[in-house]
Amino acid sequence: MLENLKKYSIILASNSPRRKELLEGLGIEYKVKTLPDVDESYPETLIGEQIPLFIARKKAEAYIDTIEDNELIITADTIVWLDGKVLGKPEDSAHAKEMLASLSGKTHQVMTGVCITTKDIRKEFVSVTDVTFNTLSMEEIDYYVINYKPFDKAGAYGIQEWIGYIGVQSISGSYFNVVGLPIQRLYRELIKM
Repeated sequence: MLENLKKYSIILASNSPRRKELLEGLGIEYKVKTLPDVDESYPETLIGEQIPLFIARKKAEAYIDTIEDNELIITADTIVWLDGKVLGKPEDSAHAKEMLASLSGKTHQVMTGVCITTKDIRKEFVSVTDVTFNTLSMEEIDYYVINYKPFDKAGAYGIQEWIGYIGVQSISGSYFNVVGLPIQRLYRELIKM
């Protein structure tokens, strides 16, 4: 289906196992290449969708000087947005439990910014999914944090894990966006390259 991409060497600029798995699902050949220490800070004036797009763009810009003529680089960043604030990756177990307690019984947004970059082209977009959690007990939160250690996940949870099975009441938007990459939208953008 993505014959047009054969002219490119596709690079996923992410160490996320979830993003790797989702990109593999498209059936395209790619390699992973990450640069160490890409600054993921952003101006405090940014809100909501602006934040993951700014960071995805920043990640793409880190590759500009090294990109070859035939390379296509995919960068992405995902945030959890609740009550006008970003929930990033938890610092420790207590922080993860605090985040999950704040998500309990509420609807939040998962926002992923994506940049598709070649030597001559940059396409970028943001995907937003609303996720509503049931009310979680502290026992459920403790069990999840102890057994799944969600310290590498924005908002301290992975929807594809146990907490998603028992805690997510509903979603509106792309499920795969919540996993870490809005693969349907990425596919639609790639077929236009």
